[in-house]
Amino acid sequence: MRLVSALGAACAVAVCNCGPPRDSTSRTADAFKSTPLILEKTEGEQRTWRGWPAHPNPGSTFYLKVDPKNGGSSHLVFGTEELAPGDSIETHRHPSADEILVLETGTARVHVGALVRDVHGGSTVFIPADTWVSVSNLGRDPIDLEFIFSAPGFEDFMRAGSARAGETNVPLSQAEEDSLEKMHARAVIYR
Repeated sequence: MRLVSALGAACAVAVCNCGPPRDSTSRTADAFKSTPLILEKTEGEQRTWRGWPAHPNPGSTFYLKVDPKNGGSSHLVFGTEELAPGDSIETHRHPSADEILVLETGTARVHVGALVRDVHGGSTVFIPADTWVSVSNLGRDPIDLEFIFSAPGFEDFMRAGSARAGETNVPLSQAEEDSLEKMHARAVIYR
């Protein structure tokens, strides 16, 4: 049922973001062919955030489920992540994409633009493009969250700053972190 509601939200984002229909001649040569997917909770491209200079331990695990590489979507990105008690998603913004977060479980303090609110499992957060956002797990339980982006881009930053399941997770150096943020500044900017 959770997946159905998340996929419904993803479809709504895709429909709202689509312009007039394009014919096949308007597609770029490197466009991906979309493939239908049905995924369980622990299926998809599993990755774990690499540590960074101020936080050398590996971060949370996430799954990229639908994007240009998984399912071939050229219009949206969908994934899931578990945020442990006390963990947070640092203040950042996405210049080129709207985002929807669906918190399935847990309790979080969410800052979106000028809004600040404590929310619980079942909450939805809409983050317009170029709006500052942060999320902190306030509870004793993990937060299962789903994220949807209206356009690809941030998933490349996520891959670059993480390790695949089974790979050695080596913390980022300060130079690597600075380089990643500069390289992916069209997709994400951190404070």
